[in-house]
This record gives sequence, C-alpha cells and structure tokens, in this order.
Amino acid sequence: QVQLVESGGGLVQAGGSLRLSCAASGRTFSNYAMGWFRQAPGKERDFVVEIIWSSGTIYYAESVKGRFTISRDNAKNTVYLQMNNLKPEDTAVYYCAVKVPGSSSRTVGYWGQGTQVTVSS
Repeated sequence: QVQLVESGGGLVQAGGSLRLSCAASGRTFSNYAMGWFRQAPGKERDFVVEIIWSSGTIYYAESVKGRFTISRDNAKNTVYLQMNNLKPEDTAVYYCAVKVPGSSSRTVGYWGQGTQVTVSS
C-alpha cells in the first residue's frame, strides 16, 4: 500500500510563491512517475506536472510552464513543487499522485489527500 503525505499549501497574494511537498512510502517507484494534479471548485481535476522516476524526465502543463518547478529527493521518495508568480487562477486543491506516465487522471494509481492553494488578487 502506498501512502502519500502532502504539505505546504496556503494563502498567498498574486505574484507570490509556495512550495508543496509530497512524501511517498510503501513501495519503490522506479517504474512510475510522481506528479501533481489540481482541482478548482466546480472543475475537473487537471494535470499539472509529473516526473518520471527512473529517467528524471519532466512534463509540465502549458499553464504552469516557466512558473512551476518539480524536483525530487530520491533518498526520501519525496517530490517538491515550487510555485512562483502565482496567479488567482492557480487557486485549487493540489493532489500528489503516483502514476504511470501520462496526463490523464486515469494514469494515477495513488492519490494524496490534497492541499489547498489559494491565490488572492
């Protein structure tokens, strides 16, 4: 059983920064990807970014390219999402995920509990 523990959400003004963390436990992830989705009120859960564990290849959604950066700590099975120049439209619950590569939520095998990010204008 995989457990994902997220932290780091909060309230920030537009233009500000936040850093999310997601620590995974329960199995090895060499054949998987870890990443983030987000879900705004009344909207679908959308892909944000993923990192393929074995190769380090990263894929970003167009909406966050140049502003968000994913990184990892292999020893801790932890991924980080540094979010800069935040915009009100980034407001959502952010979910960490263990998954096979791909942008669909159907690629996700395990979800974190979610952490709220609110960006005020």
